Amino acid sequence: MRAALAAWLVLSLLGGTGAQGMCGAPPAAPSRSIPAPQLSPEERLSPHMPQSLRCDACHAIAFQIEEQLSRAEGKVGKKALKESDYIEVLERSCSQDWESYGVLELDGEKRLSGPGLPSQHPLSVLVSGGPWPGRLSKLCHGYVGEQGEAQIYSAHRRGPAALRQLLCHGDKGPCAGQKERPDPRKALQNEL
Repeated sequence: MRAALAAWLVLSLLGGTGAQGMCGAPPAAPSRSIPAPQLSPEERLSPHMPQSLRCDACHAIAFQIEEQLSRAEGKVGKKALKESDYIEVLERSCSQDWESYGVLELDGEKRLSGPGLPSQHPLSVLVSGGPWPGRLSKLCHGYVGEQGEAQIYSAHRRGPAALRQLLCHGDKGPCAGQKERPDPRKALQNEL
């Protein structure tokens, strides 16, 4: 009996049938192909943030400013920062590397993605690096210069929604006329 079993095993291995031939091939896992966003020449080469992404960029900048100012206030016991301190924090906020941000395409629409922005579809390709960090830094410095450090800090003290309103949703803001997004921290809590 052992000799017959051994012979069958050798013949099935040589013949290539093995267990797959007897039981059928295991089901193939479904494959998905997710293309990277197709960027226009402006999106690839311009030193400026494309108009279609400015609202997302503003929300990312407001989130980073809020995070940096809150962290600095936490170090001094939640007290208000001195003018020289919040000016330094705002400069540091805008000069950070911004490498965690990039662009992805979702349902044919390009969106900026990263911390402080609503989470996007889990199966998407994020194009980061390249011009995106420089564009975010440049926009951030522009907002600080346009609004002024004192006004930005005052809005921060009133809360994240006030800061987003000042930077993004005012009459001339990049999100003017669009519905304000929920606070990212609250959105994350609702997802859990």
